[in-house]
Amino acid sequence: MSRDQALRKQLQAILEQGGAALWGVAGLNGLVPAELGPHDRALSFALAMDPAIMASIAQGPNQPYCDLYDQVNQRINALSGELAEAIASAGHQARAVPASIRSDPVNIRGDFPHKTAATRAGLGWIGKHCQLVTRELGPWLRLGTVLTDAPLTPDAPLEKSFCGKCMACVEACPAGALRGAQWTPGLAREDILAPAVCDAYKKEHFMAFHQGHNCGICTSACPWGHKLLRRASA
Repeated sequence: MSRDQALRKQLQAILEQGGAALWGVAGLNGLVPAELGPHDRALSFALAMDPAIMASIAQGPNQPYCDLYDQVNQRINALSGELAEAIASAGHQARAVPASIRSDPVNIRGDFPHKTAATRAGLGWIGKHCQLVTRELGPWLRLGTVLTDAPLTPDAPLEKSFCGKCMACVEACPAGALRGAQWTPGLAREDILAPAVCDAYKKEHFMAFHQGHNCGICTSACPWGHKLLRRASA
């Protein structure tokens, strides 16, 4: 077994022990800003959200959802730190991207988009609600990302949307912030979502929950998520 294969096996064990439902390695050549370091790979993983709680926010966030959101973010940050430490111990650079931090509040962005790493790792595609959708969990998940220069073999990226003609999330959005665009790699976020419109609506209506940073209505409407709910209830 090569050193890289051994590292991948070690990382897989950490991910499985940490409860990751999905994971993969993304090739990010040219996609990571220089200020974040010389990283051309990322370890991308997803933790599942409780389907019953996700179904319960069809009219907006509630306390169980916010509690779960916090708990899963904490798990992601802990797991990302453990993965980054293991990669560093193997002699490579690694940078854990925080689970839910707006480092650029003006443009409403974090350090690096988790969704980019996830699509490049083959976990899923970007739905019309501008969130990752997977066959296994729909969009009812939270993502973690560890940027690295470790020479892990990238998985095949997913470069096609499977939303089809569905507009459930677009129709559910009370802010009218979703444009209904079908995602393709490289499509700008603003072609799918009007971030400022979304953010303003959340701050006007949902300040009681995470200072208006969360809503979840469009996510709750996604049929891919409800497939998961039906499987969980069977």
